[in-house]
Amino acid sequence: MNPLLPLYYQIREQIRSWITNKQMSPGERIPSENELAKQFKVARLTIREAVSQLVREGLIIRKRGHGTFVTEDVGIIDGLSMESYSFLDEIYSQVQKRKTKSSVLEEVVPPRAIREMLELDDSIGTVTRIKRIRYLGDNSFNYTINYIPRELGAQLSEKALLAKPLLQIFQQDLNLKFTEVFQTIRAAFADQEVAYALEIPPGSPMLHVERIMYIGEHKPIEAVQIAYRGDLFKYIMRFKNGGGRDENVWVHEWT
Repeated sequence: MNPLLPLYYQIREQIRSWITNKQMSPGERIPSENELAKQFKVARLTIREAVSQLVREGLIIRKRGHGTFVTEDVGIIDGLSMESYSFLDEIYSQVQKRKTKSSVLEEVVPPRAIREMLELDDSIGTVTRIKRIRYLGDNSFNYTINYIPRELGAQLSEKALLAKPLLQIFQQDLNLKFTEVFQTIRAAFADQEVAYALEIPPGSPMLHVERIMYIGEHKPIEAVQIAYRGDLFKYIMRFKNGGGRDENVWVHEWT
């Protein structure tokens, strides 16, 4: 389990992946709260919260006296499956619009926060760090730092990183299939390193994005930190009702 994420959230996403990846079929009974609690080694209350959220989404259905089952509405399942792919598509679309003019690839000892994000044990001494500056026209636009396992970094080159996005290299060249993305966004001020990279005064307002990319059964494979210039970037989100049985399920688009 990732110590940075709530347990119920991680369990909810694991059950969701079982369903959207077709490991559980429409109408199939999911394990009981006791069974899930033993499997994940958590309290039943944690399982109950994770399951309740999936019930509210309409992905699973409780049948009194019989148990909890995957919905038979394949439209809901397919819709939720598409949401994760559309998020990756949006990330890919964003990076495609920017030109990378600077890329540094190096092996480093990861900071404690990165070690926790990637769930690295103490026996792993170093990871690969990638620093890139992307441009919008002639202006520096964002400063991105990626941390990935050393064995992946050994398959990359600075030349390749200047030619195409890292996400594209992962998916097309290294055949990685991302199954989950966890992202946080916050306002921040540029420190000396970010200010120098983005050609702005130290202390300038910026948007800080932190992202963890997962493959397989919730295995973190990449930690990303991105600093966006506050004077050039805006984050727009559009929400619309997804319809279906639960009118409280909303789908978002972002640019």
